[in-house]
Amino acid sequence: MSEGRILVVEDDADISGMLQLYFKSQGYEVYVAPFGEKALELTRQKMPNVIVLDIMLPDIDGYEVCRRLRTNLRTSHIPIIFLTQKDERSDRIHGLELGADDYITKPFDVEELRLRVRNTIRSAEVASLTSPSTGLASGRLIEQQLRGLMQKDDWGILYVGIRHLEAFNEAYGFVAGQDVLRFTGMVLNDAVDVSGTSDDFIGHIGGDDYVVITKAANVEALREGMIERFSKDVGTHYDFMTRMQGYVVVEDEQGNEVRTPLMSLAVGVLTAEDGPFTDIREITEAAAEARRRGVS
Repeated sequence: MSEGRILVVEDDADISGMLQLYFKSQGYEVYVAPFGEKALELTRQKMPNVIVLDIMLPDIDGYEVCRRLRTNLRTSHIPIIFLTQKDERSDRIHGLELGADDYITKPFDVEELRLRVRNTIRSAEVASLTSPSTGLASGRLIEQQLRGLMQKDDWGILYVGIRHLEAFNEAYGFVAGQDVLRFTGMVLNDAVDVSGTSDDFIGHIGGDDYVVITKAANVEALREGMIERFSKDVGTHYDFMTRMQGYVVVEDEQGNEVRTPLMSLAVGVLTAEDGPFTDIREITEAAAEARRRGVS
């Protein structure tokens, strides 16, 4: 099982190549971006558990990358470790002011960087800020966003689940199931890129439960987009024969074979107009009921 996903933002091919090989050997998934704009794109697509970010980049500098990530609700929770040749106190302070989680200077000890990466990921998970499966916001950050709705009158929520994931896990195993969870997170991100805004929020509640918070006017387009993309690409997680027959065969508790359809999304939609709501518990219960009614 992967130790986590790392995005290395570094324009020096020797350094980025070395870090990619090293962290892969330690069990991490590693993505590399030589430019700041590419880093922003990969962050939205891959939702890394941590970003190792060089300050000196060919297009926009690491400070600007950090600033944009921190001001976007979908990426503001992702830990950032600055990697730079600068060792001035003012530079370190500037990075920390922008929201960086750690700072290491070149030349660096790769073992020290590994420990900083590991500890940063663990700290985010322990603080219930990040889902270890998907890299999306979780726990306290979701609750914070839901509480913020109490002061707004134009919002929409999509409460998303994965139908038949349990049967898939039984047939293909837990690791394959984790790939489906990450895939679903990417589907939601893609839908928001197309039909949402940079102010929209995506969270992974846990298991196969996700939440997207947006404007009321966006919910239908987002719902249609995520369902269409999931249905189009979910077949890649099955073997050829299963894709062709359209179902997976598993055994029930009595040992009988059961045919279970391929996975699909269940999406419940809720807007402020469905209220009034006095607390977040009422909102989450109403959203869950909307999903149970089969709004998908």
